[in-house]
Amino acid sequence: MIAREAVSTFDDLEGYRIVRTFGYVSGIATRPRNRLRATFRSLGMLIGMSPGEFLSDAEHLRSEAMDGIYKRADALGANAVVGLQFYVSEDGDGSCKVVAFGQAVLVEAIGGE
Repeated sequence: MIAREAVSTFDDLEGYRIVRTFGYVSGIATRPRNRLRATFRSLGMLIGMSPGEFLSDAEHLRSEAMDGIYKRADALGANAVVGLQFYVSEDGDGSCKVVAFGQAVLVEAIGGE
């Protein structure tokens, strides 16, 4: 499995060189709208509660999308992902989609360490 520190939004990893490129990999996560949860979240914000539940939903979607990237890159033989990007959209019905994508690569430490 690809280590979390082997994922970068940059086109390379400091201290490593890219030996092979496998192409782009992606992961997608979606959540349908939950009216009951949205109502309780709105009520909580009215009485001064933290919007932590919303953030945990967003973090959960991001994590699911990243899991897809890790699995696809690992299946190709990659040990890192570079150029990581996210695309987030919300549909008119309130559902949310997170797409993560990046380039799966094989890297080795500079100096052969």
